[in-house]
Amino acid sequence: MRRIIIDCDPGHDDAIAILLALAHPDKFKIEGITTVGGNHNVDKITDNLLKLLTLVDKDIKVAKGAKSPLVCPLVTGEEAHGGTGMDGHNLSDIKFKPIAKGAVEFMKDIITEASEKITLIAIGPLTNIAMLFSTFPEVKEKVELISLMGGGINEGNKTAAAEFNIYVDPEAAKIVFDSGIPIVMSGLDVTNKAQMYYTEFKRLKGKGKVSAFVNDLLDFYSIFSRKFGYDKGSALHDPCAIAYLLNPDIFTAKKYHIDIETTGTVTRGMTVADRRKLPEGRLNANVLLDLDREAFVNMIFNALDILDTECNS
Repeated sequence: MRRIIIDCDPGHDDAIAILLALAHPDKFKIEGITTVGGNHNVDKITDNLLKLLTLVDKDIKVAKGAKSPLVCPLVTGEEAHGGTGMDGHNLSDIKFKPIAKGAVEFMKDIITEASEKITLIAIGPLTNIAMLFSTFPEVKEKVELISLMGGGINEGNKTAAAEFNIYVDPEAAKIVFDSGIPIVMSGLDVTNKAQMYYTEFKRLKGKGKVSAFVNDLLDFYSIFSRKFGYDKGSALHDPCAIAYLLNPDIFTAKKYHIDIETTGTVTRGMTVADRRKLPEGRLNANVLLDLDREAFVNMIFNALDILDTECNS
């Protein structure tokens, strides 16, 4: 069983990624979930996470993290995620509270006290993790892997060159990619292909309450998707970082050395892949490039079925 910490900014696709992890207690021991300013400010993001955990009645430690990036003001994703950061749902109840400890200290304690290595799943800007490595560099030897959603070696979405999560805090991303820890990068090269078609998510409407919640999320999220040229469905970016850990065989990947552009006028936040033939030791990221879309979508549906059954029992 893999011991994990999820660092996130829910967010529609973040919520689906977290549900995917929660549905597999046989695969993951979730040591905690940390929040970071990204899709919206960290207070709204944290409330969204607590509402999600209340929906499925999962009492998992939540630690609130960075309000803003290391250097620049926070840029949010309201254009995609709405005024709450997770519009489209009707959740209001919050049963749980975040712990008093901040995200960085919380992650440090979990990692240093663990008897085995921890996997970090990062599906928001990388501010918390960069602060962790900068403040407590000794933890790096006890991190097995970072599975992250961010970047893209061929395209951007926030700008022509940069994907949103990396664009929000490229200085943090550079610290993480330079950390020496193995990285699995679920960037736009694969996540734009990880679409749930509009005809598919409508099947969720008549099912249990978790499926109905996801249907509501995707109803809203699809408005943004259509505006940006997704004619068939919505790309579920963040769940790829979880799905890879559940079944890497449904993905195609290639190792690259990835560097982060932090100073370019039009390329700030770009994940630059070195496509030359380099020694294995220089290749710092396993970059996901393609996937079996149907297997991925079935994985999401199966997870929602599991959670629906749990909530009805």
